[in-house]
Amino acid sequence: MNARKILEELSLEEKALLTAGADMWTTPAIERLGLPAIRVTDGPNGARGSALLGLGDVTAVCIPCGSALGATWNPDLLERVGVMLGRETRTKGARVLLAPTVNLHRSPLGGRNFESFSEDPLLSGRLAAAYVRGVQSQGVATTAKHFVANDAEFERNTIDSVVDARSLRELYLVPFELIVKEGGGLGIMTAYNRVNGTYCSEDAQLLTQILREEWGFEGFVLTDWFSAGSTEASSAAGLDLQMPGPGRFYGPALGEAVRAERVDEAVLDAQVRRMLGVWEKIGALDDDAPGEEQSIDLPEDRILAREVAADSMVLLRNDGALPFARESLAKLAVIGPNAGSAQIMGGGSAALKPHYKVTPLDALRSKIGEATEIVYERGCWTEKTTPALATPDLLSSGGDGAMVVEFHAGLDWSGDPVLTKTVDTSQLLYFGSPGEGLEPGGFSFRATGRLTPKESGRHIFTLIQAGRSRLLIDGQIVIDGFADPPPPGEAFFSLGSCEAEARFELVAGKSVEIEIQYAAEGAVILQGAKVGLRPPLERDLLGDAVAAAKAADAVVLVVGTNADWESEGHDRASMDLPGDQDELIRRVCEANPRTVVCVNTGSPTNMDWAEAPAALLQIWFGGQEMAGALADVLFGDAEPGGRLPTSFPERIEHSPSFGNFPGENSEIRYGEGLLMGYRGYTTRHLPVRFPFGSGLSYSSFEMGVPRTSATTFEAGDVLEVEVEVTNTGERCGSEVVQCYVAPESSRLFRPCMELRAFAKVRLEPGGSATVTLRLDDRAFAYWDPADAEYESVRARGGAVAVVPAGRGHAHRSEPGWYLDAVRYAVRIGRSSEEIAHEVSIEVGKEAGPLSP
Repeated sequence: MNARKILEELSLEEKALLTAGADMWTTPAIERLGLPAIRVTDGPNGARGSALLGLGDVTAVCIPCGSALGATWNPDLLERVGVMLGRETRTKGARVLLAPTVNLHRSPLGGRNFESFSEDPLLSGRLAAAYVRGVQSQGVATTAKHFVANDAEFERNTIDSVVDARSLRELYLVPFELIVKEGGGLGIMTAYNRVNGTYCSEDAQLLTQILREEWGFEGFVLTDWFSAGSTEASSAAGLDLQMPGPGRFYGPALGEAVRAERVDEAVLDAQVRRMLGVWEKIGALDDDAPGEEQSIDLPEDRILAREVAADSMVLLRNDGALPFARESLAKLAVIGPNAGSAQIMGGGSAALKPHYKVTPLDALRSKIGEATEIVYERGCWTEKTTPALATPDLLSSGGDGAMVVEFHAGLDWSGDPVLTKTVDTSQLLYFGSPGEGLEPGGFSFRATGRLTPKESGRHIFTLIQAGRSRLLIDGQIVIDGFADPPPPGEAFFSLGSCEAEARFELVAGKSVEIEIQYAAEGAVILQGAKVGLRPPLERDLLGDAVAAAKAADAVVLVVGTNADWESEGHDRASMDLPGDQDELIRRVCEANPRTVVCVNTGSPTNMDWAEAPAALLQIWFGGQEMAGALADVLFGDAEPGGRLPTSFPERIEHSPSFGNFPGENSEIRYGEGLLMGYRGYTTRHLPVRFPFGSGLSYSSFEMGVPRTSATTFEAGDVLEVEVEVTNTGERCGSEVVQCYVAPESSRLFRPCMELRAFAKVRLEPGGSATVTLRLDDRAFAYWDPADAEYESVRARGGAVAVVPAGRGHAHRSEPGWYLDAVRYAVRIGRSSEEIAHEVSIEVGKEAGPLSP
């Protein structure tokens, strides 16, 4: 089929229909013309399928989180990941992957930092462009998100991100620009928030002037879910598709606006033309209806996921403890709240149901076998909300799942069930309708299963609800969210309640019946309930962990957060590790000097104890192969290939955004301006715990003196910088060559230096390779928002002369990218604080505004 011919044959009503989703995850079909529905799927962690939070039956490859991908500094690897994700998306019957997330790590506390690549726009954009090229090579469109300045979760649906023009252009827009120009991105998802007073979905400067006219974007723009708020303003701005459906402001409402001449039909035609053009480019116009979602677990996907997880792990400290020598370990203590659980991803819409997940404890047992004795201790409790019940502790009547769920039309469980499902968890959440015959907000369910406790004593049951629910044990109401509903909380994207709890006496081995009664009354968008269980807490967890550490030859201590602490829907309150983990680390390191601490988080944490362990690894949320990759790294079967994609400050008060995060009075002011992330630390000479770009290897490397293709630069040139890298160690390893550009002076204020190129090279012992870094206009340029009113202001002075004084006196009249005629230092190093060499480049002629 041909997009142009289809557009010519569509009626006004059909064109309007195509601008809004048909349901939660598909666009409308036009059966008269054979135009298929197009299914979309989240997301950044893998092609999830239609079930929110991974609570359905369909499984997917779970790749490492965004910050882990950023830590690879490896565009080639991410392009391979993209190819895999594109293929996975097709197995879900989808043609659009709602990814990647390329907002920046403006604050260490950003709730979705784990989804995004980096604090640096160039690193983010280059990696994301490679990811996009890979996905789209499989006939799948991507939708880079969230456009733009959606770098916090606080009041994200309404917050106004107040950002100056230079910071917007030089930082926050850059990843999207690189995705368009270098990745050929076919879709952009707008953010919920406002930027300088205008909602992103209604901002013509963003969607038309910058995105399309300056960058040459030819794809389509869609909303984030439920974020549309207007018809005429959004259409005029350049928004193409409202999701999900049925449309409130687009779809039939847009058709009515055209008929009423509030929107020109040519504008609607352009919207539809852009969408059909993308469907044509990916080969979707001749598709049948979206097929069944499949779970296909391929060996090659497992291998790639493991390679990426290892390449993302950052070795922050090593006093010779790693890699472990198997023969020196008769007894290994594996300790920590994240050692015995698989915390492989953050929370929110990026979450999915992985093909499988493995705990670090089980991966180490598999790696070592029986040659080394392994003892395990949890050490402390860290849960923000109580974990849901699951098999094998909770079993359905048939024993083939955790619970049997019977759904009823209406809110009172009357009549026969409309739908019956067996599920493997006591977390029952539904985005829209749970199934055919059940209306969103108008259904109820009963879920039953049998719980066999492992311990005797007073257990704590918990309940979180989005709607109304109650928990019964052996027919007795234990928590009643109908009669006494808990107040609103942060769970379920902040659409759920706080956690209600009650104590109940259980006997080890004696089964009881668990029943959850639920009605969707009052639920908004998300509907359901979660029942959790905490066993009696009688053991001295910390004391047992210290004793295990003392008796072992070495310790692997896995600490961190989980999908409750780091999630869409809320920002973190602090950088502290939850619970008593800091004390656990100190005590265990005192007990055993051969302790390796592995930090399982998606974002920076406080590490006042960083000098205590013999080795320190940042392992991120590493996806389904995280534990296996960790075992490989610990025993030297793989190298920790990562470098930090974001700065780890000594304390949150040092963060450049501190005082301007997360926001207040409906505004979040980007008051640090250009001095975000390492730009702020280096310019202000602030100490950091671990700098941007840092990370150790099991080998050692030497960078030669850089050779440049010229010593001068003019607009339109491309400067080549060659750096020879040699592996001077005894193991194969990788090094990341980082190129920072530092102006010696500037007409406008600039950070002291900025990352402008990078390359990752892997070398055998004694091997050498030359990497070539290319610097174009933008490597030396900055955005000048100009001062078009200056001459009129100056004229008001009359006889009183306006005396220019110092930096900024030129007052250019036209905004754009400009080069100053000054000297620049091109710095080559291993991190923002470890510079090996520096060469000078002279820009002899001022230039600008440069071509976009």
